[in-house]
Amino acid sequence: MQIESFVLGDWQTNCWLVWGDSPDQSPPKAWIIDPGQVPLPVIARARELGLAVEAVLLTHAHVDHIAGVDEVRAALGSPPLCCHVAEQEWLGDPLLNLSALAGMRVRAAQATRLLNGGETLPLGSSQWRVLHTPGHSPGGVTFVCDAERIAIVGDTLFAGSMGRIDLPGADPEVMRHSLFETLLKLPDDYRVLNGHGPQTTIGRERRSNPFLRHGGDDWGEML
Repeated sequence: MQIESFVLGDWQTNCWLVWGDSPDQSPPKAWIIDPGQVPLPVIARARELGLAVEAVLLTHAHVDHIAGVDEVRAALGSPPLCCHVAEQEWLGDPLLNLSALAGMRVRAAQATRLLNGGETLPLGSSQWRVLHTPGHSPGGVTFVCDAERIAIVGDTLFAGSMGRIDLPGADPEVMRHSLFETLLKLPDDYRVLNGHGPQTTIGRERRSNPFLRHGGDDWGEML
């Protein structure tokens, strides 16, 4: 399994290009996860590698993670677009996806596959679990490949921090559940590939992330 990151746009969003080796002569299958603003670098890289992009996946539907959706799909053969069912309307609504608050009007195409959490998605020979990890937004999801010890978490967990819980649609109690009852149930050696900033590991965040101390009881003092 190969993964490359591309830091895109004004919000410095991490976009992930994920692919595996092809067992035959066919082009390797790939995903693009969270194409933010100005996605030309990830488009160029997918073409350079000769990848067959099977899907565009979203960890959630805030503007900084969806601004490049239509451009990526138009350039790479209109692969299916996957997001959580709770945010299907956000893609085309500038108020819900927060682009209106940023002085923009982003209206991405509607999703062609809706996720609920609990699915297993194949990519080549690999299998990825979809975990519903709301809190930062109601339709947040995490993509986990157990064989590779990887979790692509969007804006739920950062290195030394967590996603904002003061935005429309956010919920601190739901975020607490996603962190402590879902992500922190993963083993310590799992790599955490997040929506902004450097990657980390579950163990590192369990030991040192200030937002994960005391079960999240001191968030109010920290925010």
